[in-house]
Amino acid sequence: MRDVEYNRDAAVSYAHTWAYKRNPRYADFAGMGGDCTNFVSQALYAGSGIMNYTPTFGWYYRNINDRAPAWTGVQYLYNFLTTNKGVGPVAVTADLGTVEPGDVVQLSFDGSRFAHTAIIVAVSGSPPTPGTVLVAAHEIDCDYRPLDTYIYQRVRFLHITHVRKW
Repeated sequence: MRDVEYNRDAAVSYAHTWAYKRNPRYADFAGMGGDCTNFVSQALYAGSGIMNYTPTFGWYYRNINDRAPAWTGVQYLYNFLTTNKGVGPVAVTADLGTVEPGDVVQLSFDGSRFAHTAIIVAVSGSPPTPGTVLVAAHEIDCDYRPLDTYIYQRVRFLHITHVRKW
């Protein structure tokens, strides 16, 4: 396997294109637990160009009935990105000061369970603040939404460090 650069521009471009609509290649999971992580996975795929077809613990989407839990589940995506030893995107937990466009943010509204995933599309300020980190997301569809407009108890950032390919 080899490590390659994550294409942040492609991930962000995908997010802008599909923030307010649905790509017909993928199911819409609104009403089935939410579409937020599905949308972010699609953007991550646009930036990585590879899925990980490992049964159960991989990260892939073939169709609504043949997908990895990490493709659509908030905690499962976190687990995959931060422990991935196979092909696909790899992430580390990060702090607000080190995030970049194309990185992932997850929110906990109740302080215990993370329940929302968004993709960072712009960062400004030195250091950045929740008001200068802008995201795109599904469920309540948005693009360029300031992170500080969400009401959340906890936040975690996932910085995509690289992509592993064969």
